[in-house]
Amino acid sequence: MARRSPPLVLARLRAQVIKEVLSILRDPRSRMVVFAPPLIQLLVFAFAATLEVSNVGLAVHDQDAGRWSHELVARLDGAGFVSEVHTVRSSGELQRLIDRGEVIAGLDIPADFSRTIAAGDSGRIQVLVDGRRSNAGQIVVGYLSSIATGIGAEVDPAVGAPLAVRHWFNPNLVYRWFIVPGLVGILAFFSALMLTSLSIARERELGTFDQLLVSPTSTLEIIVSKSLPPLAIGTVLGLVMIAAGAFAFRIPFTGSFLLLLLSLVLFILSVVGIGLMISAVSKTQQQAILGAFAIGVPAVLMSGFATPVENMPLALQWLAQAIPLTHFLVIVHGSVLKAMPPADILSNMWPLAAIALVTLTAATFFVRGRLQ
Repeated sequence: MARRSPPLVLARLRAQVIKEVLSILRDPRSRMVVFAPPLIQLLVFAFAATLEVSNVGLAVHDQDAGRWSHELVARLDGAGFVSEVHTVRSSGELQRLIDRGEVIAGLDIPADFSRTIAAGDSGRIQVLVDGRRSNAGQIVVGYLSSIATGIGAEVDPAVGAPLAVRHWFNPNLVYRWFIVPGLVGILAFFSALMLTSLSIARERELGTFDQLLVSPTSTLEIIVSKSLPPLAIGTVLGLVMIAAGAFAFRIPFTGSFLLLLLSLVLFILSVVGIGLMISAVSKTQQQAILGAFAIGVPAVLMSGFATPVENMPLALQWLAQAIPLTHFLVIVHGSVLKAMPPADILSNMWPLAAIALVTLTAATFFVRGRLQ
């Protein structure tokens, strides 16, 4: 069997890459996931996707009207996370405000609150929290506990404030410093996954896939030609979003840019392999889109973006290690905020390389099966 001439292989590969790029730019579905939408989503989600609690309403039933209850209400009214403090005259009215969702929590201050504190004992307050908003409710309880601790320190300076808390890497707990690097990984993940998932499915839907069956193109050339455009677009998109985080959101970048770039390339490569497998088994672009979301949404939920991987059952923790986004989020957060040491970055890069190798190899077998 005659060996293929390298110039001919490169010429065919170059032509296929150009064709794939033009197909992406001309296809409305593909254009939807290229540059502008992910950047718009980054700007929107950076402000909308937050676990911070602010502008909440509180209800206070003050039966005491003494010095320390007035001090407590004044501090609640001046707290930055509170939009309005509703003063009620009965416990029933307090409960109705919670039932209607007008407040997230209510404080029932007993009549002997100030007298108990003046006598040297600890005053007790009943706090009712809207359990329908469990996460926000827990955060509000933490804020209220901090305010109560401050009052306790004023009552007895010898007892108050036993801990001096300092937050490393994010001193002011700016939530966007955490959410924006995570969004870089998620949006680049979905963009590369969607672009690759549509590639072969688009060929099959347009009828041009049959031309590949009679062409001298090898399976490896098809994989390479359909991998390079999403790899380039996903990498550039990720770099643009990292730059937006540094310059638009003023998030400090303290790590190694070269290691982050290499990690980004391996991350996109692993996602491209997953997308090619989805595209190979999809007969239409609609099926490819549904397949991409069926894979992408659970991957995001299990990646540790919103819920720590350590909190999941052991079986899901092992499964999360096979998700490329899990490792890239560790790298991008560490590179942006804490100047992660190269050894720690490499310990998360080799799983990305292994996942990329496995997914691209599997994609080759899937595509080869479709070509036969």
